[in-house]
Amino acid sequence: MNNHITTIAFDADDTLWINEPYFQEAEKEFCRLLEDYLPQHSISQELFKTEMQNLHLYGYGVKGFMLCMIETIGRVSNNTASLELVNKAIQLGQELLQKPIELLDGVTETLESLKGKYRLVVATKGDLLDQERKLKNSGLQDYFHHIEIMSDKKEHDYKKLLKHLDCQPENFLMLGNSIKSDVLPVLEIGGSAAHIPYHITWSHEQHDVNLEHPNFMELKSIDEILKRF
Repeated sequence: MNNHITTIAFDADDTLWINEPYFQEAEKEFCRLLEDYLPQHSISQELFKTEMQNLHLYGYGVKGFMLCMIETIGRVSNNTASLELVNKAIQLGQELLQKPIELLDGVTETLESLKGKYRLVVATKGDLLDQERKLKNSGLQDYFHHIEIMSDKKEHDYKKLLKHLDCQPENFLMLGNSIKSDVLPVLEIGGSAAHIPYHITWSHEQHDVNLEHPNFMELKSIDEILKRF
């Protein structure tokens, strides 16, 4: 890990605050709603298939999840499901959009310690309005120099972010819970990255290969970054 870092970016969901457990709770409830048509595990597989097919159209976030639930209802029921069932799926999504923000351990202390020493940035995927709401309700806004809500986290997305920040890759560090989204693309463009595992990870973000790279750190918790700088 180089010592020329000037900008530290943080993923938001499941790095700063809890997110994926809420989605999994909603998915379980959705699968229960449709168990008259297919076993719950099969409904889960069908929903994931719908999400992957539509990712390029809807991107990441609750609203895309809601649309995928509705599409899945139509497909597994052969368009025989009631409007009431569709409304229940919409309600699940609306409840997701109103979940309270629960910060993960060590987040506030870490940001407090780093503020003023580094330029702090949020770099997260998801729906614009939802992520703005969560950031506002988190009470963390004042710690960050810049908020970037990204449609995806590929190499070109990070290059665009760095250009906007006028930051060279060697001066950039990304922290997040996804190897696939928060680590690999950043390392590819010459930046540094730290992985902070979260106990639940969406299937699409899972990456099982052991990673060794001079610009990579594996952390047990977010506040462990303070020991490295």
